[in-house]
Amino acid sequence: MFRLSLAAVVLTALVVPAVAAAKEPSQASISGPGFSKTLKMKNLEHFSGSKLAELTEVSGFFPSAVGQSPNPMLSGRPPGKLGPRYTIVWTVPGPPGLTTHRVKQHLYPYARGGAVAYTKPGQPIFDMKTVGGWYGNPLLKGTLVSIGLPVRAPSGSDGGGANYALLAGIGIPGALALAGAGFFVARRRRSA
Repeated sequence: MFRLSLAAVVLTALVVPAVAAAKEPSQASISGPGFSKTLKMKNLEHFSGSKLAELTEVSGFFPSAVGQSPNPMLSGRPPGKLGPRYTIVWTVPGPPGLTTHRVKQHLYPYARGGAVAYTKPGQPIFDMKTVGGWYGNPLLKGTLVSIGLPVRAPSGSDGGGANYALLAGIGIPGALALAGAGFFVARRRRSA
């Protein structure tokens, strides 16, 4: 029993510093309807108190990426309309000389009931996979507004952008086919 405990302590002593030393993101690239912004940290020693640190906290980056106890994640997708989706791509440097990880998270700052974030489970980070899930924080929208996001959702961005793109994708070829058919019919009438 003592050997097993000693082995666990030694293993923890070797693994925890490597993960802890490299878990702060060095960059967050945010994009979505009418908004694009990148926050960068050149010196992670000054991470605490930065806008990037604030964004990691209010978006639930840490509990959704590596887990946390007690678990602050929501039990599932919040009900109602979420509004337009914004995406953060977090750049997370690994320990020196190892892989830099990219973790994608979706933000819904204008969701009914309050801003929420979603991280897909299973994304590689360090020697593990992201825990993932839904996270809600009333401070998320304010933090995003403080870095340039509009206070209100951009007009025409009700989250149904994919539906409009689908209609346009069907409508444009359909309109071209009709125009081509009309041209062909008019040409045949002239020939006759």
